[in-house]
Amino acid sequence: MIRKESRNGIGYSVVDLHDVRHVFVSAVPQSGQTLEEQARDALRTIERVSEEEGVRGSIVHQAVFLRDKERVDECRQIMHTFYGPELPATTYIPQHPCDGKLLSIEALGIGRGQGEVQILRCSENLVITRHSGVSWIHVSQVLPDPHEVGVYGRSLSAFRKMREVLKRADADFSQVVRTWLYLGDIVGPEADTQRYKELNRARTDYYEGIGFGAGHLAPGVNGAVYPASTGIGTDNHDILMSCIAIATERDDLAILPLENPLQTSAFDYSCHYGPKSPKFARALALTSGSCATIFVSGTASITNSESRFHNDPARQTHQTLDNIAALISEHNFGRHQMPGFGASLENLVLVRVYIKRPEDYPIIRAVCQSRLGELPTIYAVADVCRPELLVEIEGIAFSHR
Repeated sequence: MIRKESRNGIGYSVVDLHDVRHVFVSAVPQSGQTLEEQARDALRTIERVSEEEGVRGSIVHQAVFLRDKERVDECRQIMHTFYGPELPATTYIPQHPCDGKLLSIEALGIGRGQGEVQILRCSENLVITRHSGVSWIHVSQVLPDPHEVGVYGRSLSAFRKMREVLKRADADFSQVVRTWLYLGDIVGPEADTQRYKELNRARTDYYEGIGFGAGHLAPGVNGAVYPASTGIGTDNHDILMSCIAIATERDDLAILPLENPLQTSAFDYSCHYGPKSPKFARALALTSGSCATIFVSGTASITNSESRFHNDPARQTHQTLDNIAALISEHNFGRHQMPGFGASLENLVLVRVYIKRPEDYPIIRAVCQSRLGELPTIYAVADVCRPELLVEIEGIAFSHR
């Protein structure tokens, strides 16, 4: 079901699920001096893997990590020229690649193998794939209206813009299963509070009354239901969002929000961490038949609700991976009344590792490689939502009951 490869600056995973091939790729350029040269090197590598795995022309979602926040428009033009009418939904993230390159790229390709796949490229920030009775809606590069001010107002504006894009796909915000919220100077001050706390206040207010997963929640799910999410810093001073939503009439698809036995649920954090707690699930599993797709939210070195191992990047990385292992474990799925769908770190097919201090990159990468092995991984410099946290990791896993 899962096959992984890693060589010469590229890592990729291949997942055959419901007769449809999914290819997850992370590409770091190996040649070139200019942005265009490095971008084309990485893109050609993605293209080569796509062709080898039978998904040529089928890249549907892409995240581009940029060293220079001022070069988004230049990078966007490079992508338009390379992909032409097959442009994926692309988010341009102002985060330094840890290896010093001008950019790195994470991409998702959907194959047209034995299963029937339909790809609708509506715009550069909306691509829909339909297969196995499910529509996957990829929304990228959501920015607030220019006239909005403050983190709270600009975050609300971006959520509204996201809803507008989803409406173009005949989808509702309640169908969102995964979000990424990128906020510049995330732990910096905002009036008499903190910028991340203002983002959480806006998210809480916007999510009020939204019935996430309605009609498809797994048996036994009670209480709060929110999408999986990552809230992470960037090099600029603004908010940027992207998301994935699903639409289906299949009655066997179940949405299961997962909470971690080692951690307090983020939405239950005390007021010490902000007047309104972060509204996200630690992970969100989508099960259909005997298979599960697990979106792992941004995870850090926190147990219960407290940060652990201050100023120790290696131990923080180990704790973060321990948290992910516990989150997706068979034991935890059993706790959530869905036994048999559990996974391990070996079932991860893609991860992003956000590193606060560039000098910690070799230490954190060594821990990740020792525990994750051959796995497509993006390493990017980004501030984490608490000053003492040095690393945050997110990912996607697949399991088979």
